[in-house]
Amino acid sequence: MSETEPGKRELPDNADPVVDYTTAAARPGTLRGDASLDIQTRQAQRLVYGRRKTDEKEHIIGLVRFGMNMKRIWTSAGRDDPYADWTLFLVEDALNKAREKINTLRQETETLLASAATGIQIDVAHSLEPVRIPLQFANAYGYMGAYLIADYDQLVRTILTARHVGLAPRDKSTKALHDSAKLVRHAFALSARWKFTLVTRTDVLNTTPMAKKANDAMSMMGELPQVVIEGTQRAQVAPEISAAVSSSEEEVAEEVANSAPEKSS
Repeated sequence: MSETEPGKRELPDNADPVVDYTTAAARPGTLRGDASLDIQTRQAQRLVYGRRKTDEKEHIIGLVRFGMNMKRIWTSAGRDDPYADWTLFLVEDALNKAREKINTLRQETETLLASAATGIQIDVAHSLEPVRIPLQFANAYGYMGAYLIADYDQLVRTILTARHVGLAPRDKSTKALHDSAKLVRHAFALSARWKFTLVTRTDVLNTTPMAKKANDAMSMMGELPQVVIEGTQRAQVAPEISAAVSSSEEEVAEEVANSAPEKSS
């Protein structure tokens, strides 16, 4: 009999396996996780909720509505809607470019703060009571929008700090904040350009009973680039296109409608 480590029992060769193989048929439940966005400035907070249209002011799409819009677009892109796929590409590009410009401006302002004067240390102002906003989106685009707002929130803090200590003129800093917020609003607003039409790539490429809807879609949203129609150019973050795109119009409409927002944000 071979020696075993103290406290351990040697199992005979014919012992039953430790793993209970009856659990092989069981599947783990759906993964869940928590995410939140901490907002420290009112300027960034306004971009979260947007603004309703009034007689005096235009409607502004905030993060909440953006996430709702992107859920519908994502669902339709997975059903081979080339216009939804194109919208994902445009939104992704706008989000990435906005983040790049905002972070570049923030870094430039931080460099300005760091070089204020020898022996002076200036810390970026922060909120004593930041607002924590829970995040729960159906796909990555809602979170990507939240990343952009977090970047903008940091930029606002940095620029307002530079203004407070006399390193950024009011007119110049105000323009920088306005232009940066405009980048965020533009990226979110792109989600409203897509319209639900039930069109697929097959309808656009071939003569099908849906040809009229393909023409209607083009009249509403414009002509698609050929690379988008062929599916060779897609957003880096895009759903897998389902092979089962032959569902009835009623089923598709119900699926997309269920993801539509009930109220404007």
